[in-house]
Amino acid sequence: QVQLVESGGGLVQAGGSLRLSCAASGRTFSNYAMGWFRQAPGKEREFVSSISWTGSNTDYADSVKGRFGISRDNRKNTVFLQMNSLKPEDTAVYYCATQGYPHGSISPRSSFTYWGQGTQVTVSS
Repeated sequence: QVQLVESGGGLVQAGGSLRLSCAASGRTFSNYAMGWFRQAPGKEREFVSSISWTGSNTDYADSVKGRFGISRDNRKNTVFLQMNSLKPEDTAVYYCATQGYPHGSISPRSSFTYWGQGTQVTVSS
């Protein structure tokens, strides 16, 4: 059974940084693309970033490009989201997700099957 557990959320002032982690278990982590999504109150869930199974390809939403960085450590079955220059509009619950098939595309339109429970990120102005 695939399990994803996020950590690293919290309260930070605008301009600050946070690093989210997502620990995966239940299958061979290194075969699967990973993604980060977020959902703000009253809004739909949106794509933030994704990374290929090798880590060599990444994608970002325009709203976070240049500020966020996604990476993975396949030895530790963990994916990270480094968030810098945070803005109040980044406030949301952040979710880690992975696909149901190996070696998949990192396109935001790809299907992500498994989801973590989410971690709250709050950016104060």
